Amino acid sequence: MSAVKSFLLAIDLSTRKRDEAAQDLMRVQSAHVFAQDQMNQLEVYAAETASRWTACAQVGTTPELMRHHYQFLDRLQHAIGLQQGVLANESRKVAQAKRLVLEAEFRLVSLKQVLKKKQAGLALVQTRREQKQMDEFAALQTRRTSAGHFSGNQL
Repeated sequence: MSAVKSFLLAIDLSTRKRDEAAQDLMRVQSAHVFAQDQMNQLEVYAAETASRWTACAQVGTTPELMRHHYQFLDRLQHAIGLQQGVLANESRKVAQAKRLVLEAEFRLVSLKQVLKKKQAGLALVQTRREQKQMDEFAALQTRRTSAGHFSGNQL
């Protein structure tokens, strides 16, 4: 029975690890969504800025203003590039977290299957033990009955 208790303990521990991995996955997915939202905001802002600049540039502009605008756009593109790196890193974290959840789930399922087999084996041993006891009891009863017939016939 201690083997079953050990498996139950292992299943409990494995369940907790799986749940922790699932919580980590949710946390990492949330960070990924946040990074994606920031990327979307940067891209929308860059598109709006370019659109406003185009409208203003048609009215009139100076070379100094154009230089500042291009510097700003370069910095904005640099920020977008950095955010792409953050987003790629968050994507890797999500993939890793998913893999860990999957591994934890496989371990849990495996432990449950082993426990089922162990319990089935123990049940079979118990059934055989009970059958043996029943057979021994029946044999004892048969001997008693036979002994009673013999002793009754001899008198």
